Amino acid sequence: MSTLNIAPEVALAMAEGRPIVALESTIISHGLPRPRNREAAQEFESILRDLGVTPATVAVIDGIPTVGLDAEGLATIADKDIAKASVRDLPILMAKGLSGATTVAATAHIAARAGIRVFATGGLGGVHRGASDTFDESADLSTLADARITVVSAGVKSVLDIPGTLERLETLSVPVIGYGTTAFPAFWLRESGYTLDWAAENGTEIAAIMRAHDDTADRGGIVVANPIPLDQQWDPAEHDRVLAQAFAAADAQGVRGKAVTPFLLGYIVEASGGRSLEVNLDLVRNNIRVAAEIATAWSALTR
Repeated sequence: MSTLNIAPEVALAMAEGRPIVALESTIISHGLPRPRNREAAQEFESILRDLGVTPATVAVIDGIPTVGLDAEGLATIADKDIAKASVRDLPILMAKGLSGATTVAATAHIAARAGIRVFATGGLGGVHRGASDTFDESADLSTLADARITVVSAGVKSVLDIPGTLERLETLSVPVIGYGTTAFPAFWLRESGYTLDWAAENGTEIAAIMRAHDDTADRGGIVVANPIPLDQQWDPAEHDRVLAQAFAAADAQGVRGKAVTPFLLGYIVEASGGRSLEVNLDLVRNNIRVAAEIATAWSALTR
């Protein structure tokens, strides 16, 4: 990517081999209400700085893919109505000189192009329920088959087809490693009922896997599935009840195709009285801390 704006703070950390973690911007622009979204963006970056890691929030600002946001860039994604940008949207935004908040896929794509190796998000996109009819599958999966980056996430949202997502990641040869567990998490819940083949106990072990992956694969990333702490997960019974209500409401209102997931997530936040949103924030914070540990270990291994 020839046009790429890397913030001075990030560029200096890269030059010195210090740890860096990329952060997405869609959760700020589209996932949280104002003004809490700006507070969350600042908090996420502060968590990293407190751990000695440089944050690199990614977005497209006035047509330029940007790695590391200044105050003006943060205001753009937090306070303005801007596009939600996946990888396919990047050339359009760039040509038109528009701003956009990057999804997991676009963030991974841009961060990997910049040379950043670790990325923290909330949950991956994946295969949608009913995808055998709609072919609805997140670009996150295909992007991770190409981008050289390690993504820390709390699995995928339980509104998605979790076994279908794991099958696709296997087909795409994307390693999925549980952080301290072989139980694949379901975003708001610690366990989805599906088991992973591999687990790693700490960031040092994951950094070693990253190095070995570099030695054996020409491209592609790694998924670190990091479950939310038990005392922070959503109550499973309440989760199941609200999720069933959300699917019933979507069916009753005739919501179809790509409109289903945004409808479900919006319904769940409303029906849970905001509880799902609080859990979302907790798991992002937890993923950022684990990503910081991995980035620190990677820096030590490769510096």
